[in-house]
Amino acid sequence: MRLRIAIISSVIIAVVGLSGQEPSPAPAKARVNVGRSKVATRYGIVAASQPLSAQAGVSILEHGGNAVDAAIAANAVEGVVEPHYNGIGGDLFVMYYEAKTGKLYGLNAGGWAPTGLTADLLKSKGMTRMPQTGVFSVTVPGAVKGWEMLRARFGTMPLADLLAPAIFYADDGFPVTDVIAMD
Repeated sequence: MRLRIAIISSVIIAVVGLSGQEPSPAPAKARVNVGRSKVATRYGIVAASQPLSAQAGVSILEHGGNAVDAAIAANAVEGVVEPHYNGIGGDLFVMYYEAKTGKLYGLNAGGWAPTGLTADLLKSKGMTRMPQTGVFSVTVPGAVKGWEMLRARFGTMPLADLLAPAIFYADDGFPVTDVIAMD
């Protein structure tokens, strides 16, 4: 049972850690191989784009957390160590497979538009399409609400415990990886 949870954890973390942006390619003379960092223990495997994020997820598994708990912890650390790709100011989209029931769940915690942002308002400003830039393109971030929705339904640990690794790195600092340094 533990191994299945770890495999699910790896998939969830890979999904919530992606932002659609790829790092800029490094110059040919200093090419860095980019891939997912993974940390494997007898409690599970967690893959994330940053080793500290993967380690945070595995630490949660080692302390009795499940795949959702590990994914939230890893994603929160990503927001600290790779804030230009992830973070609390972003959105969260998840596909979660629950092995014991065989059910697949989806969560769209994309940002909500402000209440007053209506099609009529945009038309009154001369806009016929949803703008991609400017004040009318801004949404309310959904990542943190998504974490809490996942944790409340599928998680096993308090949010404070899941955010502890991210808080630690925010307070104490962390080494910058080669890929991020090149960007």
